[in-house]
Amino acid sequence: MSQPQQLRDESDFDQLPDNIPISATIADIEEKKGFIDYFRFVVEVKTKGGSKYLIYRRYREFFSLHQTLESKYSPDDPDRPGPNACVLPPLPGKIYIGNKKEIAEGRIPELNTYMKRLLGLPTWLLLDDTVRMFFYQTEQDSQHAPRALRRLRPPTRKVKTVKEPKMDLFSSPRAEAMFDFRGNGKAELNLKRGEVIFLLRRVNADWLEGTVNNQTGIFPESFVKIIKPLPESDSEGEGGGHTYSCLRCFLLTPSGVETRDVCVQEALTIQPTYNELVSRMRNVFKVDDIALNYRDPEGDLIRLLDDEDVQLMIKEGRRQQGRVQRPVNQFPWELHVSMASDLSVYGTEP
Repeated sequence: MSQPQQLRDESDFDQLPDNIPISATIADIEEKKGFIDYFRFVVEVKTKGGSKYLIYRRYREFFSLHQTLESKYSPDDPDRPGPNACVLPPLPGKIYIGNKKEIAEGRIPELNTYMKRLLGLPTWLLLDDTVRMFFYQTEQDSQHAPRALRRLRPPTRKVKTVKEPKMDLFSSPRAEAMFDFRGNGKAELNLKRGEVIFLLRRVNADWLEGTVNNQTGIFPESFVKIIKPLPESDSEGEGGGHTYSCLRCFLLTPSGVETRDVCVQEALTIQPTYNELVSRMRNVFKVDDIALNYRDPEGDLIRLLDDEDVQLMIKEGRRQQGRVQRPVNQFPWELHVSMASDLSVYGTEP
């Protein structure tokens, strides 16, 4: 690089705002038990002003960022980029089959290289709104407590373990399983009749979170007998742990309606994709050939066909939010699941 060009680049960098991201490194991965189970990357971002913070991003958000930048800045001829074009670093491709954790772990070096090269591109690209929003710490990012941050921890010497006094487990809040319960997804516990579950907190009026057989998850209170109740604060859902949101869903069959509350480790503001909802409902009701629907304000069933329909359903649910009384951690929209070939639920025939 010529000296005039180098001085010009340094001058451009000096004029950048202090909150512009200049480096980013993946500190860890975390499993998220949402409508589908997935892993997201915990990214430590450093800004020009010297501040550091953590953001949480899925691979599909990296993919969306890359697609947007490609559409805006990729040159028609990579060997002769124009003034408003640049050659973007390669992003690791999608992987459709394999262990999700292993896939996420394997992507870390490539994504670190991608972010390093991306933030090393000309300074005008760092000012792009798409780049700034990707590395911006949202309110949800700032409120989330990281679990491990393995790659940011310095090496430490092995220290002697101090044995803690043994805790009397039977002084803890607990319940006994009265029936077998098979959980749907990793967020829910599997219970066998007679097992003792140590209670952690109340999720909502019908569900509790607890530990049994070294596994932690949620389960319906109707399947257990409370031996020692939770303290009042934890009973009201103010205890620590994950935040669960519950979706009321209905399976419509010729023999009747089956109702389920599906609890996921997501905020109430989440907008799941159509495919995520289909996958989760197939798992919940153990039926493959299904259609997803919601009820409009007139009470008619509307079939969902794609992500835009899901967004419309969520928007309509939020509009009706004040008119229907629901628990504070229940989604303002509901899913009605029908058989794909059953058109009688719509009150019309083809």
